[in-house]
Amino acid sequence: MENFPVINMKNLNGNKRASTMEHIKDACENWGFFELVNHGIPHEMMDTVERLTKGHYKKCMEQRFKELVASKALEGVQAEVTDMDWESTFFLRHLPVSNISQVPDLDDEYRTLMKEFAVRLEKLAEELLDLLCENLGLGKGYLKKAFYGSKGPNFGTKVSNYPPCPKPELIKGLRPHTDAGGIILLFQDDKVSGLQLLKGDQWVDVPPMKHSIVVNLGDQLEVITNGKYKSVLHRVIAQTDGNRMSLASFYNPGNDAVIYPAPALLEKEAEERKEVYPKFVFDDYMKLYAGLKFQAKEPRFELMKNVEANVTMGPIATA
Repeated sequence: MENFPVINMKNLNGNKRASTMEHIKDACENWGFFELVNHGIPHEMMDTVERLTKGHYKKCMEQRFKELVASKALEGVQAEVTDMDWESTFFLRHLPVSNISQVPDLDDEYRTLMKEFAVRLEKLAEELLDLLCENLGLGKGYLKKAFYGSKGPNFGTKVSNYPPCPKPELIKGLRPHTDAGGIILLFQDDKVSGLQLLKGDQWVDVPPMKHSIVVNLGDQLEVITNGKYKSVLHRVIAQTDGNRMSLASFYNPGNDAVIYPAPALLEKEAEERKEVYPKFVFDDYMKLYAGLKFQAKEPRFELMKNVEANVTMGPIATA
């Protein structure tokens, strides 16, 4: 298997820009995933986020996980468990309105830090969207505007821990799925592995790297690019040793954003007579996704075609 794509963002500012943009283009078209280094988020901040996240799990969530999940999930089980995941999670919403002050059990230092971390990730997500626009031949800001809706994008972080599992052959840390949203930025454990993506018919490890940010593309970017970029199935393998930390930040369209293939891309593809992806309101897609997350994405797109006639296009809202 070819090397997993690692993008050095420092190279965007010099004579390696063209080759780096080509590397990003290849990663988007052929992998759906890539890993960023020199992305501008301070290493000291990332180290503190990791320390406080792991400390919070130990203090507030580990015992709960053992009582609610670990004891019940594999008790007397011989066959594979297909209806649950071996993970402990909570969710922080950043945009359009933050819920960080309402989430229980977080100490003040952690709350303040996660707000600052979210601001850095939001900036990085928007920078990446503009790099994708450049590669796709779309105007700067197109994707951000497409995501905007009437109240701005949805942005939040799923904080996960994947504890040691006594029978990893019987349960996944997280079952295979594609992500419903836009662009996902992941700060993952650099010591304990587990994240894999499906490339062709092979599961490929996403390598743990210290201070890197893993990026993957969600279903909405597949629709907007009319399949030029695709969301990719990925999963987390439970491990017998180590507690894997994962902070996945989802930069998604606003609830009322209307998602549809970029007209400029359809014009380029007109001669190829490619099938066109549906147009829909993002919130409608999310309601459908909630029940079908761990199933193939193609039927989701087909089902959205049935509601397409009721969607009012209108202009893309501007920020």
